[in-house]
Amino acid sequence: MASSGSEGDKYRTHIIGEEEKNTEWRFGAPPNYDVVNKLFEEGRTKIWPPGSLEEQVQNLVKTFEMEIFHKARSNDFKTIDPKYTASLNGRKALTLEEVGKVGGYNFFLQTDLPEKLRVYDPAEETSESSHQAFTTTFPRGFALEVVRVYSGPPVIVYKFRHWGFMEGPFKGHAPTGEKVEFYGMAVFELNEESKIVKAEFFYDRGELLGGLTKGAAGSVDATTGMSSTCPFLRNTG
Repeated sequence: MASSGSEGDKYRTHIIGEEEKNTEWRFGAPPNYDVVNKLFEEGRTKIWPPGSLEEQVQNLVKTFEMEIFHKARSNDFKTIDPKYTASLNGRKALTLEEVGKVGGYNFFLQTDLPEKLRVYDPAEETSESSHQAFTTTFPRGFALEVVRVYSGPPVIVYKFRHWGFMEGPFKGHAPTGEKVEFYGMAVFELNEESKIVKAEFFYDRGELLGGLTKGAAGSVDATTGMSSTCPFLRNTG
């Protein structure tokens, strides 16, 4: 979701500072969101008033996502309760430990499709390999926007939008340069400490993967990052 860095972030908390001095980061260093923040600012559809419920929910959601993807130990989480459970599209809820073992992208891309039909198979990916796949595909990041908040704490219901530009290959498919996006709904239940104890997500993963498989399929050149059958390559030289 982001490149490594050590600066603070205006849309997320709990990245740097005294409380994070002993945090163990999954990819070796605190994430830096400067590039994806630029993408977010250029492409967002809403600008919430400072201090509004919508702005607070957006900060919580962005910080939650940062912790799930980048913090290696659950006791370093500031937005998530140890009793946290999460479910996707009504599937069996997973515990915080189970989500950690599966990995961020792999949890969010669970599927019941037969293995031979899976363009992306979360069962075959690790947290590291999934992170590499999506940071390669979206070199400018994969931006997250809260587009509507239906209810505030202790039960937060919100609609979100994720988008990025496919400027790198994905699972043998050449980059298209096009914007890839999808929408979804989520429900967060917070405890008395305002930490998330339960999360439910609802969306169609096909909206995302459909956009990532539009490029020509085939072998991808390690230097150019493009398929040998990609029209971009055919039109050069």
